[in-house]
Amino acid sequence: MNNKQVKNRIETILLQDDRLWNEDKTELNQTLLLDLVEKIDEKIIELLLKEKVTREKFFVKVRDVYVFKTNDFKFFMEENKVDNSYTKYKNRIGLTDGKRFLKDSGDVVLDFPFKDCVLEGGQSTEEGFDTYFEYEDEKTKTIKGKKITEPAGYKEKKAKRKEIFFNQVLAQDEIDRLFDEKALVNWKRYTKEGERKVDKIKRDENGIIKENLVIKGNNLLALHSLKKQFAGKVKLIYIDPPYNTGGDANTFAYNNTFNHSSWLTFMRNRLEVAKDLLRNDGVISIAIDDEEQAHLKVLCDEIFNRENYIGTIIVQSNPRGRTTNAHFATTHEYSFFYCKNINKVTVNYLKLTKEQEADFKYKDEGGKYRLLPFRRSGGTSTPEERPNSYYPIYYNEIDESFSLNKNEWFIEIFPIDSLGKKRVWRQTKPSFLKAVKRGDMVCKKSKGKFTLYMKDRIKDGRKPKTIWYDSKYDASSSGTILLKNIFDGEKLFSYPKSIHTVKDTLEIITKCENNDIILDFFGGSGTTAHAVLKLNKEDGGNRKFILVEQMDYINTVTCPRVQKVMEKENIDGSFIYFELAKWNENAKEEILACNSLKELEKLFNILYEKYFLNYNLKIKEFKEKVIKEDNFKNLSLDEQKRMFLTMLDLNQMYVQKTEMADKKFGISKEDQKMTAEFYCGE
Repeated sequence: MNNKQVKNRIETILLQDDRLWNEDKTELNQTLLLDLVEKIDEKIIELLLKEKVTREKFFVKVRDVYVFKTNDFKFFMEENKVDNSYTKYKNRIGLTDGKRFLKDSGDVVLDFPFKDCVLEGGQSTEEGFDTYFEYEDEKTKTIKGKKITEPAGYKEKKAKRKEIFFNQVLAQDEIDRLFDEKALVNWKRYTKEGERKVDKIKRDENGIIKENLVIKGNNLLALHSLKKQFAGKVKLIYIDPPYNTGGDANTFAYNNTFNHSSWLTFMRNRLEVAKDLLRNDGVISIAIDDEEQAHLKVLCDEIFNRENYIGTIIVQSNPRGRTTNAHFATTHEYSFFYCKNINKVTVNYLKLTKEQEADFKYKDEGGKYRLLPFRRSGGTSTPEERPNSYYPIYYNEIDESFSLNKNEWFIEIFPIDSLGKKRVWRQTKPSFLKAVKRGDMVCKKSKGKFTLYMKDRIKDGRKPKTIWYDSKYDASSSGTILLKNIFDGEKLFSYPKSIHTVKDTLEIITKCENNDIILDFFGGSGTTAHAVLKLNKEDGGNRKFILVEQMDYINTVTCPRVQKVMEKENIDGSFIYFELAKWNENAKEEILACNSLKELEKLFNILYEKYFLNYNLKIKEFKEKVIKEDNFKNLSLDEQKRMFLTMLDLNQMYVQKTEMADKKFGISKEDQKMTAEFYCGE
């Protein structure tokens, strides 16, 4: 059969699936077909497997098991469309959600260059066997001297289950290339005095970069570019990723409407490389809300291992509550804390709030303290649960002394509550005696009853609680308004984090004397950098921050904010700014800058000569036929631009470090020198 006959046969086979056709079954929805094939739809695979022609062409047999060649089928269907016009190109390179082109919806989509694409097969039965059908020709067998003819047809068979790779989008060498180190350009150093040229990158005695860094570019690729220098060096990763809230379209300038699986893939790719950057005692803190918190928890359990889960903090970021919610006015969000190795991690105390300090109203030679009832209450407070903490204490009212031994002039006191129920003391006998020796036990008499108290002394702080509800965590007053004040009342960014949420996270994980590195690869408005500078100024620390941000507001909000903080707070030091060298990303910007179809046509000649386009784009056909069709001309300019954008190869958005000397990329000798110094320390 030639390709046309095979195509016709495929369409005949697929007539059995009503999902793929219009009402009168005259038009095949190829976009939906390819989407279902990508998801290994069982019904479609079964229909193709039954037919000998498609079975031989699109399946490979591995020990009695047929494996579907997904990419071969998709490529065949694309290359053998009946229509070689604009419609073909629209279907080939248009973005869809499986049912419609995204240009027809109100959604905004961030198309990231690589996502998990290997599907695990062979898991349909618990017994360890898969059932499949194989076509067999007519057979004649002799059984007990009699000839028996078995008609031709599909026979049910079973095979031991295996792990099968059904499909892959990128070959491994392409994946490696995608994650190779990128060329770095547009280097600048910012200080409180302003912008300067970068002459040299500072390093510590071990050759590790000891600079604050702000990087513009795709954060997945930036993380891989940071690996050689910072793998195993980062103490804290703090990120505030897109929450995938759906309705809150204005929360992020980039996409915030992923479906669950795409969002989790997006996060997985970044968290896996983030884990490599953490020190053995390193911690990652991830801000998230209700929409994805349950899914993210499971993902993090898998990536960081469940035993490395430290805990979850609930932050009251919006005390007024979100009025846009249908049922409850949401006031909170979450911070997940995971570590590289739970046995290496310590969590520092938080400083006392003014409200907490007010509780410590007593003072003696040992310092400030508060009085806590020595009798335990609430859960696990009975002798059955804590038998070693139930015992009599003897108190001498005259000299205010305590003993565990019964004496004539001593009052016997048991931990009995107001209802006459037996309870237990806060401490066992040895710990009680130590408290007595320190002078930390107090007995008060009221209405003829004696009550024991223990002095709880003020220390460096208090163990962090799992609910942060102080007013300083309000993202409006300590985030939005704070940022507006920095920029003299101008609102340049929506929903920045409260600086205190980030600063307190830094306090409980990092230490001033350790020169810790803090990474935030969803840099946003620069709150993490601001918090690092603020905390360093307070405790004399030398923490360093690394921010990564892809959006253009990095140059209008992020960098200016950090520079203004250094200027207004009179903070010495600096940060270095640079960008991943763009290539196809430049083409994207040139497309978006066009003001007419005529400009797009003119640009097309540059695109296919200078940039990297999708392999399945037939340049001559598009240039001489498609772009001249009325169907294409009648599209709006935005739709025409979207069409051009889908031609770009997303694996070539940035320039490889190994190719930066190629003159066509136009990377200056100075940027090449700084790139080499960054990666190699030369």
